[in-house]
Amino acid sequence: MTDHTKVALVVGASRGIGRHIAIDLAKNGYAVVVAAKSTSDAKTVVPFPPDPNSPKSTISTVEREIIEAGGRATAIPVDVRDFSSVQNLVARTIETYNRLDVLIYNSGAIWWASVDDTPMKRFQLMQRVNPEGLYGAVQASLLHLKKSRGRIVVVSPPIYSRFFRGKTAYAMGKVGMSVLTKGLAMDFERQGLVDMAITSLWPAVAIESAATLKTTLANPSAARDLRKATIFSDAILVILRAPAPSINGQLLLDEDYLRSVGVTDFSRYAVVSGSAPRRIMPATLPDLAVAEQDDEGQRMDSAKERSASKL
Repeated sequence: MTDHTKVALVVGASRGIGRHIAIDLAKNGYAVVVAAKSTSDAKTVVPFPPDPNSPKSTISTVEREIIEAGGRATAIPVDVRDFSSVQNLVARTIETYNRLDVLIYNSGAIWWASVDDTPMKRFQLMQRVNPEGLYGAVQASLLHLKKSRGRIVVVSPPIYSRFFRGKTAYAMGKVGMSVLTKGLAMDFERQGLVDMAITSLWPAVAIESAATLKTTLANPSAARDLRKATIFSDAILVILRAPAPSINGQLLLDEDYLRSVGVTDFSRYAVVSGSAPRRIMPATLPDLAVAEQDDEGQRMDSAKERSASKL
């Protein structure tokens, strides 16, 4: 790519929220790399576009949707459990577009149950896809994002105790993703990268997705408590335009952040017109900062210590 078009890599973009993020980024002038495991022969999919929350929606169909709408997109398959696959994804992104400006990490594995009812295989899958996949995507992308002074948006929640209830294994991974947001933000500050930012974003109200499909099929009235994925992509677009210091290290909720920038009408986001979807997130969240926030004591750097020991 020889022009100055910004490039966004959306990991977990085959359907649902990730698909919508990719499509809206393309509408807003980004060249989009659409990444996930699922691929298909998009030319043969009928009807087209497919139901965005069904298995027929893949990175191949999302790529076709974007291109047919006049946007720029490249579908690249990835298995986020395999770091070499993630590295290949980033390498192919750079080979194709010669830059990377935005990383969105939306991939996720979900299993909500008690510890007793969460098999080890389920636990391991969630940790590999959620925090480990995110860490790999960030580490593989950082060099390129630093060149462009890019942004990272992570789909992970604010940290508060009620979130752990009934889904401990899932919460361990998701909260770990938010810890990465907080920690990398501090790295950026330490390194003087004041024009870079990493932000976590989470829905205040449940969003229509592949994860909600079973519920609404069994109980159609449950759709009254859902919002369209548009609200999430709208919030991301505002985050990407915001000054980096204002959103670096923040754990945001989509509705609350949009309200903070002046949005007041959320009725258009309701899946069922005229409904008032139930908020699932607390109205007030705890402040994680402490009085001694800036007191680091004696800094330790294991990487420097190891390097020095080899001299």
